[in-house]
Amino acid sequence: MSQLAEQRYPNVAELVLSARQLAAHRPELSTLRQVGASRAGRPLHLLSIGRSPRAVLVVAGAHANEPTGGSTLLHLAEWALQDEDLRADASWHFLLCADPDGANLHRTPAPRTLFDYHRHFFRPAGPEQPEWSPSVLPPDRLPPETRALTGVIDELRPYLQVSLHGTDLGGSWVQLTRDIPGLVEPFAKSAAELHIPVETGASDAAGWPVSGPGVHVLPGPGSAAAYPSLPEDARHTTWHHAHRYGGLTAIVEVPMWASDLVDDAAVHPSPVLALRGFSRRLRHDAGLVEGILGEAMPRLPEARGPLLRAARWALDLVPGLADDWARLPPAGTSMAYIGSVDAFGRRLPLRAAAMLLRVLDAAGDPAAPRLERLVQHWSEAFAERFRARWVPVEDQVEHQSRTTVAAARHARVQDD
Repeated sequence: MSQLAEQRYPNVAELVLSARQLAAHRPELSTLRQVGASRAGRPLHLLSIGRSPRAVLVVAGAHANEPTGGSTLLHLAEWALQDEDLRADASWHFLLCADPDGANLHRTPAPRTLFDYHRHFFRPAGPEQPEWSPSVLPPDRLPPETRALTGVIDELRPYLQVSLHGTDLGGSWVQLTRDIPGLVEPFAKSAAELHIPVETGASDAAGWPVSGPGVHVLPGPGSAAAYPSLPEDARHTTWHHAHRYGGLTAIVEVPMWASDLVDDAAVHPSPVLALRGFSRRLRHDAGLVEGILGEAMPRLPEARGPLLRAARWALDLVPGLADDWARLPPAGTSMAYIGSVDAFGRRLPLRAAAMLLRVLDAAGDPAAPRLERLVQHWSEAFAERFRARWVPVEDQVEHQSRTTVAAARHARVQDD
């Protein structure tokens, strides 16, 4: 695996400090204000640039384990301050971190390997994720981060919301709640120039209509889910909240480590057999984590908190998902899609194990060294299987920024 560039991912405090400096530099164009607070009382900040009534809202930090978005957001804010044409088309609004509590728990400022990344990993359980909670919770139980985000959308009524996401290992792709004609070409051009593969069969968008390679459009109501067992439904997330004002959302994914295997459009020779194999492996790997969890829990009577809830959430998804893969016809048959499912099946138990390891470490539990060896082995096997190569942070940021600006420009034409 290649060496990491000197750059690192900023934490939330650094994001806020940088945003405050940007706003102070051009006060006639910029404001920074608090728009809510997290469950733990951490502030949620919105940086606004420009005065146009037509708004673009950019959201970073919706998933704590996807750190590129914060750096991209700052880059976009500087771009908007410097480019008068960009401000003429729209005002730009940046939610610095949608989940500051989660960001406080996931600490990977400069990972050298996938094991480093997972050693301090955190991704909240579904009901605690700001964008996804409306898909699994009733309206009266939504977390304050979700209410703050929807409140910003209600205030700004953006014609475009861009949610900055990322993947640990794979390629880049875009998910749209409505198509943006013209986006495919600049997205592909940017990825090619920066040597970032386009993930043409992302399992996150399994069964979705395709606007072009790596650009997926969310299916409408009544469409069958590719994985019926999963509780979340993208059609009920905050991504659709902008639709009530005529807007749409683009989710821009960029990898930390790239795999040049994710854009292979060739037909897989035996997709059904492959998925059945992934199903068996998923059950086996999750069973190893369940075994360690069951052994350790009697020694951890006081163990509670978001890490354990998130590990339990991930493990609880496994039986249904394994059934989906074993019983249902594949949502795609390309080498890229089958590879993406392979990666998904590796991530789920690995993430559960990584978060459980942090709980066991904090308690000094004797099972921690055994679980650490498992996390290290799975991380190394994941990297080896997909021939992981580091994408320099500046390239991650540049590609995500270019795609965001292209989406804003092409969506503006559509809005007109």
